[in-house]
Amino acid sequence: MPELPEVEMVARHLRALVTGRTIAQAKLLWPRTAPELSTRQFAAGLKGARVEAVTRRGKYILVNLHNGRSLLVHLRMTGRFFYLDSRAEAPLHTRAVFHLDNQKKLLFHDVRKFGKLHLVPTRKLHESAQLAPLAPEPFSDEFSLEYLFETLRDSSQQIKLALLDQTKVLGLGNIYAAEALHRAGVNPKLPTRKLSKPRAALLHQEIVNVLNEAIANESTLNTDPEALDASYTGGTYEALTRVYEREGLPCKACGTLIRRIVQGQRSTYFCPQCQRR
Repeated sequence: MPELPEVEMVARHLRALVTGRTIAQAKLLWPRTAPELSTRQFAAGLKGARVEAVTRRGKYILVNLHNGRSLLVHLRMTGRFFYLDSRAEAPLHTRAVFHLDNQKKLLFHDVRKFGKLHLVPTRKLHESAQLAPLAPEPFSDEFSLEYLFETLRDSSQQIKLALLDQTKVLGLGNIYAAEALHRAGVNPKLPTRKLSKPRAALLHQEIVNVLNEAIANESTLNTDPEALDASYTGGTYEALTRVYEREGLPCKACGTLIRRIVQGQRSTYFCPQCQRR
């Protein structure tokens, strides 16, 4: 599943391509992709709408329209966008089509069908069921050391699982949670209430560092102009990872072999030496 850096790059591509464009026509091809709307409501709510801005909140892409509505997009596991000429054939697994006023069309493509589109009033955007529960943005002032420490110390949950909870810490997925914990020297099984404040300070710093580094890495890639996320989603940070998917390989910091455990039905990679605490 794409994590915050990958979603940020998709949002940037969309912003460059569709800001100022008008949606001449919209078609929902797989109704469950927009569960609150009928195909007719979807088409009517988007027809003639001009794109005013494309932003991001956590792992959601927000497309603000001039008609007072916003389209919320969650890519989930396999969601992606294609930007094609209007006459180009839509690939298999296209779930929604947005015909634009420049003889182009934007396609929402999703093999696994888990991606979601929501159309909500812009003025109530941050009160929506999708965005209201989310934790502060990791690059915001609200995501402070005090916030992180207070949030984590009120629970006995294993810290790796807490970092994946988007209502506690926003934007981290399996890759970047493992990387931040390794850099901060925190054992992924540590109960959050046992995290010391000095160690929390290191973790806070490394969460921000890992996400910034990943975004910088993604922004240097040459992407397919037709597939806005191209082939980079969820993979190209591997060259920079210290523990993720490196089971049995030496830790880049101390040489100890990286171990893999399962937490919450997902693999966690860590160094038993660097992350003793």
